[in-house]
Amino acid sequence: MRDLKVVRRIADLRENVSQWRAAGLSVGLVPTMGALHAGHVALVRQAKSDNQRVIATIFVNPTQFGPSEDLKAYPRDEAGDMAKLVDADCDLLFAPDVTEMYPQGFATSVGVSGLTEHLCGATRAGHFGGVATIVTKLLLQALPDRAYFGEKDFQQLQVIRRLARDLDIPVEIVGVPTMREADGLAMSSRNRYLSATDRQSASALPKVMRAAAARLASGEIVETVLAEAKAELLEAGFSKLDYLELCNEASLQPVERVTAGTRLFVAAYLGRTRLIDNWPVA
Repeated sequence: MRDLKVVRRIADLRENVSQWRAAGLSVGLVPTMGALHAGHVALVRQAKSDNQRVIATIFVNPTQFGPSEDLKAYPRDEAGDMAKLVDADCDLLFAPDVTEMYPQGFATSVGVSGLTEHLCGATRAGHFGGVATIVTKLLLQALPDRAYFGEKDFQQLQVIRRLARDLDIPVEIVGVPTMREADGLAMSSRNRYLSATDRQSASALPKVMRAAAARLASGEIVETVLAEAKAELLEAGFSKLDYLELCNEASLQPVERVTAGTRLFVAAYLGRTRLIDNWPVA
């Protein structure tokens, strides 16, 4: 296990990558916003399995938060995050501040149309523009062989795959299966916002999703299954659903019947905490 090196300037990140390249070493990148949990650690471990050197990034990106969202309250624990990265045998942490990533006069944004207007894009105006811009910057700053993202944020994963392809960024985008708690809840930094009562209610989310996906796969009527699943979540204590939809994985557009490559997507609130998940159907 190597020591974790920490850099905060783009120039220092590039210098380290340049040295690795000169030595013929492959590089994996794991972008995060910190508040790391076992899901993030799984990304680092997968990157370590596939590459000889691994960079994790921690940057709470302000441009992907809306005016009513939790930028100031977003959990931050750099010391705890660093300990987890050491345990996962990460080689380098890139942890810039906002002025390093968005210097005075910054005026460029990256947008991915088609994949971003639906699902989370319908209720989080500007979110995916912020994601696409910061990920594009990180990919170009590090120029890794591979970059790793969790399938929990499946829409984000598809957006990043598209931008890398469309902008000819020479990196393989690797999706890693969702890590779950013992009761099936998808791991998320926002889970720590849940009260004890809400955390108990949250366990209904994966159960309802799994059951609905099985019903859909068996040929039940999509409209009926979705309506009953929404009712079950509200009965379990969820206060509001942004969406619960069956979509095509590639286009992220809603579909009315199950075909190859369909997936169930949900965004639901417990109090002020917004939880997302997705489940393959066929």
